[in-house]
Amino acid sequence: MAVKKSELYSSLWASCDSLRGGMDSSQYKDYILTLLFVKYVSDKFKGVAYGDIDVPKGGSFDDMLALIGDKNIGEKMDIVIAKLAKANNLRGVIDNAHFNDEEKLGKGQEMVDKLGELLAIFRDQIPDLSCNRADGDDIIGDAYEYLMRNFATESGKSKGQYYTPAEVSRIIANVVGISKIKKKSENFSLYDPACGSASLLIRTAEAAPFEVAIYGQEKDIATAGLAKMNLFLHNKATAEIKGGYSTFSNPQFKHIFKDEKSDEQTDDSRIRAFDFAVVNPPFSDKNWTHGLNEYGRFDGYNDSPPQKNGDFAWLLHILKSLKRNGKAAVILPHGVLFRGNAEAAIRCAIIDNGYIKGIIGLPANLFYGTGIPACIIVIDKENSKEREGIFMIDASREFIKDGNKNRLRERDIY
Repeated sequence: MAVKKSELYSSLWASCDSLRGGMDSSQYKDYILTLLFVKYVSDKFKGVAYGDIDVPKGGSFDDMLALIGDKNIGEKMDIVIAKLAKANNLRGVIDNAHFNDEEKLGKGQEMVDKLGELLAIFRDQIPDLSCNRADGDDIIGDAYEYLMRNFATESGKSKGQYYTPAEVSRIIANVVGISKIKKKSENFSLYDPACGSASLLIRTAEAAPFEVAIYGQEKDIATAGLAKMNLFLHNKATAEIKGGYSTFSNPQFKHIFKDEKSDEQTDDSRIRAFDFAVVNPPFSDKNWTHGLNEYGRFDGYNDSPPQKNGDFAWLLHILKSLKRNGKAAVILPHGVLFRGNAEAAIRCAIIDNGYIKGIIGLPANLFYGTGIPACIIVIDKENSKEREGIFMIDASREFIKDGNKNRLRERDIY
């Protein structure tokens, strides 16, 4: 019998309730999502000889359940997770939440009771996840995004940076053109330089008719961990996510130079180019120049992006990161279409090059992190020299109210 999403979501949210009191949602999300990951991989891969994940002895969800009532439950849960992380090269990814933290989870019996209740909810209310697909849906992956969406809503503007609404991600996947690729042998690549939880990468990759190589960079290490777990849950464990570095000071994906004499490989000074790129970067980032290394990203565009606003810096980074016929979709504040001075000069250069294929104006208050209206810049380098116009869509009034946010309807996406 298929698992109802609503029931699964309710159980996961109940597990959040069991943690409330000692921390805000920006912290307890790490505990819930870590347990979701451990239960998922345990259900799916425990005892499987050649699975995507190796579930070692003492490193499964069952080993956690055996700790209910143990006076050292928090310490021993951390040990279980550490074993799973070590066996799969996931240190720093799934072990960021510390279940023995007395400040967050209480001391003595309080911690024992709280963690026991949390594990019991996962045991009793969340079903076996070994076969998680039903009616074409990726139940656990969708549940993961459901939690992140709710965490973003609860956390407010300062904590919503890791989630792009699914409806917007689907539009990006539709307009970037990845669904039209045909030659599987070409090994197409997809890149996001500010990937957050990887929801945008996942939605775009799922629109491709076959598997594409996925690459992402995320400055925040904890959020990069969320991205890696999210990709695992969506059966995209081969994705390469780099965390902990700014895209502008230390871009992690550069061309590889191979020394023919020594057969050693090193990064050279050029940004790597991809077939497709998508990004929902921090809007109007005032700190983007910290430690800046340009790598020629701003050459040939009449001016450099203003120091206190990184919107065009992201757009130019994307252009530098595309192959000769590369395609991209970039979410930016609506103001990039009109602002003057250096941004106007850069905008003219981009248009003169014919790189912009289309612009979609989105409604205000769609995103978790800002209420300002945004737009999607659709980039297509293929046949850019012959391009004579820009296709423009004003969708600013196409939405419904959903609580304190606006949301796109199904008819608005296609």
